[in-house]
Amino acid sequence: MRKGSIAFSLFWLSAVWLVLALAGTAFLLTYLYSQALDNALTTQLKFDVDTLSSAMLDSSDPQFSDVRAQDPRFARSSTGWYWVIRASYNNVIVASQSVTGSVPPALGGPFDADNYRTGILTDESGNHVRAIERAVTISGRPLKVLVTGNLDDNAQQIGAFRGQTLIVLGAVAVALAVMSGIVARLALRPIDQLGKAIEKVREGEADSVTGVFPPEIAPLADEVNELLRSNTQIIERARNQVGNLAHGLKTPIAVLRNEASAAKDNPLSQVVASETEKMQQLVTTYLDRARIAARSAVIGKRADATMVMLRLVRVMQKLNQNVIIAFKRPDASLPWFRGDEGDLEEMAGNLLDNACKWSHGQIAVTMASERTPSQQFLVIRIEDNGDGLTEEEATKVLRRGVRLDEKTPGSGLGLDIVKELVDVYGGSLQLKRSVLGGLLAELRLPAAKVGGLVKN
Repeated sequence: MRKGSIAFSLFWLSAVWLVLALAGTAFLLTYLYSQALDNALTTQLKFDVDTLSSAMLDSSDPQFSDVRAQDPRFARSSTGWYWVIRASYNNVIVASQSVTGSVPPALGGPFDADNYRTGILTDESGNHVRAIERAVTISGRPLKVLVTGNLDDNAQQIGAFRGQTLIVLGAVAVALAVMSGIVARLALRPIDQLGKAIEKVREGEADSVTGVFPPEIAPLADEVNELLRSNTQIIERARNQVGNLAHGLKTPIAVLRNEASAAKDNPLSQVVASETEKMQQLVTTYLDRARIAARSAVIGKRADATMVMLRLVRVMQKLNQNVIIAFKRPDASLPWFRGDEGDLEEMAGNLLDNACKWSHGQIAVTMASERTPSQQFLVIRIEDNGDGLTEEEATKVLRRGVRLDEKTPGSGLGLDIVKELVDVYGGSLQLKRSVLGGLLAELRLPAAKVGGLVKN
């Protein structure tokens, strides 16, 4: 799971919630267990009080020397387990063996309706004890029966229980966290399938998003298909309108230019000729841009860059027989260009044509692929052994219509058209110094899949 992904967020949200929920569960279980132990201790102590009270009724000794409690813990000293029978003035009549050598704790406060009272005390040994005392009357004699039990024993049991609970719930938390991660991956698998289906459309392997998707995602797939259909219609209408505009302007501009050329000595004709020339250049420029935008906006186009470059090298070699073009053919792993084949020919063709014009007879063409964390690029390098360009000239020559040498044929629009196409596709064009001594034109374009297969 990548950081920032939905699966990553779901996993950590689930994990945090599980930790909080299970920590709360451990606290609640510990509290309930401690309450249960305290209730059990209280019940046991009440039973012991009642047992001693019954023994006192059955005793024939006024000092109750024959009264005993069966629990052996009352026989060990300093354990927090005591029983004491007192007279009305709190003088001890008889007590358990555990009280020997120490002062039994006393309990204050009123008795309830059943003549019981309870509280928590600390004995001379520092033990925290639960104390229950009952007021009874034996043969007209008011007495008080006190029984205590050690709470520190309960605390030890609660600590052990808490530790075991945390271990068990920790194991449960790990198991549930793993399960939540698996569930997140399985639940989001249809989104991955939708992404792959959209990628196939973008790479030109399919015309629409196809597949079986759950009800939550199916509407999204339908909307993507509708968007693709609408985009295709809009582009088709734009192409038609561009063609209609080209045909509609061609005739009026031609008529104006012919009329102006018929009367060259007339100042008005000269102005008309000059302005119609500018109009023709503007119309051509913006029509070219419209065609470029329309072509590049079509989703799903791709081209075999190796075959395009082989074709361009053969053509340029025939047209420039005094130039040696060395082309190192890449292997089959080179990615394809994700875009229109004609656009790739126009970009690479312009750069190769410029290299032929400005070189001193030697050109090298290489192709490679580069991968960034988010995307893969196709890189085409065309370098020559000409005079090259300075850094300032390299920046200047990319401007529309700029030419550094007016003697060489051309309009100066080639590199600017290349730059526009590169920008449309989200690539880059860099002009550098070549190792051959001339100019290195480095064209970086978005890559598609290798021959229709996924490149790992």
